[in-house]
Amino acid sequence: MKTSKKKIDELNIELTLDITPEDYAEIEKKKIAERKRNAEFKGFRKGMVPEGMIRRVYGDQILFESVNQVISKGLQDFIEKEKLNVLGEPLGSEKQPEVEWKDGNDFKFIFDIALYPEVTVSADKKDSVPQYTVSVSAKDKTQMKENLKKYYEEKKEEKSDEDIDKEVTERLTAEYKSEADWRLNADIRKYFVEKAAVALPEAFLKRWLSESNKEVKPEQFEEEFPRFLEDFRWQLVRGAFMKLWGFKIEKADLEDAAKAYVTYQYAMYGMGNVPEDIINNSVQQMMNDSKQIDRLAEQVEDNKVISRLKEEITIASKKITSEKFRELK
Repeated sequence: MKTSKKKIDELNIELTLDITPEDYAEIEKKKIAERKRNAEFKGFRKGMVPEGMIRRVYGDQILFESVNQVISKGLQDFIEKEKLNVLGEPLGSEKQPEVEWKDGNDFKFIFDIALYPEVTVSADKKDSVPQYTVSVSAKDKTQMKENLKKYYEEKKEEKSDEDIDKEVTERLTAEYKSEADWRLNADIRKYFVEKAAVALPEAFLKRWLSESNKEVKPEQFEEEFPRFLEDFRWQLVRGAFMKLWGFKIEKADLEDAAKAYVTYQYAMYGMGNVPEDIINNSVQQMMNDSKQIDRLAEQVEDNKVISRLKEEITIASKKITSEKFRELK
C-alpha cells in the first residue's frame, strides 16, 4: 500500500491510501476460509460448502471488510510513524473519488486528518482581571421588599420595615456576590483563552461533530457550535496549565467533588441533615458512572486551575451598580 501525505496547514493533513489487490488478498483469503469453516448451507455439511458459493454469497461483504482492515492499519501505522496527536478521528475526504467495489480492483481512499494545536500558556501579575463588587440600589430592593412583606403577612409574622430592609439588603448582597464570583471565574477563563489565542481546525471539527451527532438538528448545531469552540479552547488552555503546574487529579479529588455535589443536591430539596451513609452511597454511585467521573474530573480541573490563576494574576477590585453589572457581556 502506498501512502501520500499532503500538509494543508499546521493543523490539517490530507492522506491518500492507494491499495492494490496484493494488500488485501491474504486478508480476504483468510476471511473466506473462516466463512467456509462456519457456513451452514442446505445440502452441504458444515465446512464443506464450495468456495465459489461462499464468494457468491459473501464476496462483496468480505471484500469490504478486507479493504477496510487494510485502511484501518494504514491509518494507524501512519499516525504512529508520524507521531501525530490526532484530534477526533480521520474523516473521509470530500475529494474522495467514487469507489467500485469489485474484487481485484485497485482502491484509492483520501482522508482528512486534524491535529491538536500546541498551546503555550503563562500567568503572572501583569495579567489582570476585574472582580466586581455590586452595589444594591433602592430599585433592586423594591420588588423583594414587597414580596417579603406579603410572605410575612401570610405567615402572620410581625416584621418591621427596618428588619425587612435589612433582610433584603443581605439577600441581594449575597446574591450579587455569588453572581460576581461566577463572573470572575468566567472572565478568567475568557481572558486566558484570548491570551493563548488557540487556533483550531474549525472546518474539520464542524464536519466531525456534525457526522458524530446526526440526531442534532442543523439549526441547533449551528447555534451551539460557537459555544463548543469556546469551551474546547478553554479545555486546551486548562490542560496546558495542569501540565505546567504538574497538577494531577486524584481519586480523593473526585470523591470530594462528588460529595459536594450530592450534599448540594439534597440541600436544594430542603434536606440539610442527610445521614452520612446515604451521602456516601450516592457518592459511590457517581464514582461507578464513567460519565459522572468525566464531569467531575472536568470540574476538579476547573477548580484547581482557576484557584491557582487567582493566586498568580492581579485581581482588580471594581465597584459597579447592579444595572451596569447586568449590562456586562
